[in-house]
Parts: sequence; C-alpha cells; structure tokens
Amino acid sequence: MFDVKVQQVEGEIIGGNRLGRTLGFPTANMDVADRDDLENGVYESEIDVDGRTYRAMSNVGTRPSVDGSRRLLETHIFDFRGDLYGRRLCVRLLRKIRNEQKFSSVEELRAQLECDKIEICGE
Repeated sequence: MFDVKVQQVEGEIIGGNRLGRTLGFPTANMDVADRDDLENGVYESEIDVDGRTYRAMSNVGTRPSVDGSRRLLETHIFDFRGDLYGRRLCVRLLRKIRNEQKFSSVEELRAQLECDKIEICGE
C-alpha cells in the first residue's frame, strides 16, 4: 500500500479517446500536465457531482498501454451515468493503490481495472 495525503484536483472535464467506455470503465478526464505535485498511479478517489459524493477510481498519468502522451487525470465514477463534458469538478485522491503500468493488451488492462475496482469497493 502507498501512503498519500488526500489531494484535490479541480478542473474542467475534457474529452478523451473514449477507450474507457469500450472497456466498461468510462472516465471523466482532466488535463494535469502542469500538476507536478501529483504522483502517477491509480487511486481510490471520490468526486462531487450535483451535490452528491460518488466513490471513484482515478488514474494519473500518460496511459502507456494505449500509447498516450498527454498527462491526464482519468476518473471512473461508480454508479454514475451522465454527461460531464465542460463542467468544472473536483476529484479527491484518497489512497494510491498501485503505480501506473503498461499492459501488453487491452484485455490485460481491462482485467486489471476489474481488480482495481475490487480493491477499492471490496466487491
């Protein structure tokens, strides 16, 4: 387990390459290229949307499994459906669960995301 103090990231939700949707883990994305204080990795997180706090999992990094280069915060919000593009929201990174890593296939990435969800939600 990693020690991390709770960090807040506020920003505008931007479009991505929509791979998360095809993996069953759609994400709300923020540009964090200028945030040197954020350590790359996968986090248990939470986000407030319209007065409700949602549990979430977030990745900070460049998405090496899909040849990403732009540093993003990608947040999958559990039990949420809706369009957040263009909205300004705040994500709280609560606990780092693993380092960002490169997977050899999209199937391996999807399997790890399922494991990350279990680590965070216990289900």
